[in-house]
Amino acid sequence: MMERCLACATAMMLVALMVGAVAAGPATDQLKPEIDKVIAILENPALKGDGKTVERRQALRGVTNGVFDWTDMARRALGRHWSTRTAAEQEEFVPLFRDLLERAYVGKVEKYSGEPVNFAGEVVEGDQATVRTRISMKGAEDVPIDYRMHRQGDRWLIFDVLIERISLINNYRTQFDGIIKTSSYEDLVKRLKARSS
Repeated sequence: MMERCLACATAMMLVALMVGAVAAGPATDQLKPEIDKVIAILENPALKGDGKTVERRQALRGVTNGVFDWTDMARRALGRHWSTRTAAEQEEFVPLFRDLLERAYVGKVEKYSGEPVNFAGEVVEGDQATVRTRISMKGAEDVPIDYRMHRQGDRWLIFDVLIERISLINNYRTQFDGIIKTSSYEDLVKRLKARSS
């Protein structure tokens, strides 16, 4: 269920411009042009089909790099282990974490089949915001999905996604912590590298 909801959350982010926004604010407004770019990529006939997978995913990565704060997400996912890593190890971990998320969800995003999506409002507290949404699943209850964002200069960037109040980052933090406790940080990195090859 969690994996299905995470895939829906990612797909929902990519198609949110197809529906109207309720109580839109600065973080919601920041997402709109980026989501528009993703929709254009997914609908571009020149990027459709298995033969265009590499080009399509490179184009999608170009957009997501402007929407997600990969460094902060990696830091939060590694939790207390982040501060014990060297600057070089931290720099190495960020793209490994990004690749993990992309491999897990981009294929599902490309299979999006038009589930209705609605914005349910936005809450801003200082330099952080939560954009609340709901996605309507065929033959099932709506799934609440919250995008947690923070302000970086004049940009709002995603640092976590909550599906049915379950945090994507907390989920990975628990997994990573378990691997490090029972084995080592080096083993975690080895596993992430093996998945990316």
